[in-house]
Amino acid sequence: MKSVAHFLTRVVPFVLWLATLAPSWGASIVVGIGGSLTSLDPHFHNNSSNANVAEHLFETLIARDAGTGVLPGLAMTWKLNDDNIWTFKLRPDVRFHDGTPFTADDVLFSLERVKKIKKSPSSYAIYTRSIKSVRALDALTVEIVTHGPAPMLLRDLAAIQMVSKQAVQGASTEDFNSGKALIGTGPFKFGELRRNERIELLRNKDYWGKKPQWDKATILLLPNEAARTAALLSGRADVIETVPTQDIRRISAHPGMTLFRSPSFRLMYLHLDSGRKHSPFVRSKNEIPLASNPLHDVRVRRAISKLINRQAIVSRLMEGMGEASAQLVVSTSFGYVPDLLVEQVDVAEARRLLALAGYPNGFRLTIHSTTDHYANDKQVAQAIAIMLSKAGIESTVESLPASVFFSRANKLEFSLLLAGWNSDAGMVESAMKALLARYSPDTGMGSANRGRYDNPEFDRALATALTTFDDDQRSQLLQHATRIAMEEVGIIPLYFQNNVWAARKGLQLEPRQDGRTYIHHIEIDSKQP
Repeated sequence: MKSVAHFLTRVVPFVLWLATLAPSWGASIVVGIGGSLTSLDPHFHNNSSNANVAEHLFETLIARDAGTGVLPGLAMTWKLNDDNIWTFKLRPDVRFHDGTPFTADDVLFSLERVKKIKKSPSSYAIYTRSIKSVRALDALTVEIVTHGPAPMLLRDLAAIQMVSKQAVQGASTEDFNSGKALIGTGPFKFGELRRNERIELLRNKDYWGKKPQWDKATILLLPNEAARTAALLSGRADVIETVPTQDIRRISAHPGMTLFRSPSFRLMYLHLDSGRKHSPFVRSKNEIPLASNPLHDVRVRRAISKLINRQAIVSRLMEGMGEASAQLVVSTSFGYVPDLLVEQVDVAEARRLLALAGYPNGFRLTIHSTTDHYANDKQVAQAIAIMLSKAGIESTVESLPASVFFSRANKLEFSLLLAGWNSDAGMVESAMKALLARYSPDTGMGSANRGRYDNPEFDRALATALTTFDDDQRSQLLQHATRIAMEEVGIIPLYFQNNVWAARKGLQLEPRQDGRTYIHHIEIDSKQP
């Protein structure tokens, strides 16, 4: 009898615990994601939220681990035959969701399609610029020839999703947005779409790799922070990402919840309209158009940087969930400059620089930001506006939905904008190519250079680094390029966000530095009592 009683005291609570999981776990899971989707076309807009969803359906030749490393993806192996000739062997057991085999022709089609996408807010062509030619040696072997040495090729390929030539040829971006062309090789198949609300995914039973634990996965699109937290606490969602900083303490104290954290590669920064003689949202204090654009003057850009209290933003607004920065990557990343430290706030020096530039009394400007894409985006923009006012720069904040913000930013409609960049595997080259390189739609360089920063010396240092295999030499070149851009205030780095997820207790997920939330990596924790 004792043994039976002992058995019941152990089993009954466990059965009751399982019963609490039954409504939403086991066969299905619901995950609430932050940010906003601007497209489901994996080649249209280089945006973290877009990519996060796409990577459940599509895959890349080269995969990334949870940190800075690369892994075999749809390519099993690769070999550098010469300084600029690469051979990739594809997996033989991969099929698209419609049953057609994945072959070298799909690789050729995907890499070429990236370059042909029109009107992209941030083009993926930046990742193909080093490629001179691609050809199929046989159905499962691809040869890529680059324009000279390309040490970053593997990491570039880790950003480009492979699509089906048969299914996608002739398809438009809208065909992806409707779900019609969402046919990949990934662990999940497309199920149903309710635009701006949810995406239903179904387990790919024929997936070549480890199959997801979930038969059905629902991605809730919850850009609103309060709605995301409410969805978790009410049981509507099992997992949420980008936990609002103001809710971290409350969720961590909840007995039925678990928090997961990791450092982040995402840099929050200010882009300044430094490339034009006149800027649309800069004016005098009496609303008279200025004779020239103050942001074109490096002294003004330096003054703005000196007015921003990065540490206060991180400690107060971000609740310590971040790291203040004066450069493009975190201290553990390749190309980091050890002596390039976060400067202290210096209002007096900022006033002096403004006076030297001809603006002793400051001027007016508008700061644009998203209101639903980054943690505390609107609040950070408002805090910066207050900081700039201390030297006479009167700022108005206009926060917009991400879909509107990125569309307008791509048309260069702003003067000063707050945005984020998630560097691929923390590599500084990623941020440099997108944010600071001279804008060139033909090569994809400067694809997110919305301030049109332009410095030939910076571009030469970066171009040389991108073709240098020797790590020490490449690091020196990248550090040199960083110093140039930061000295000229091509952008103003602010801080790196921390990645924070919350899940109902009993679930285990993989915290990733790139901030991706992969549902196929979420499992019921077998270690639970």
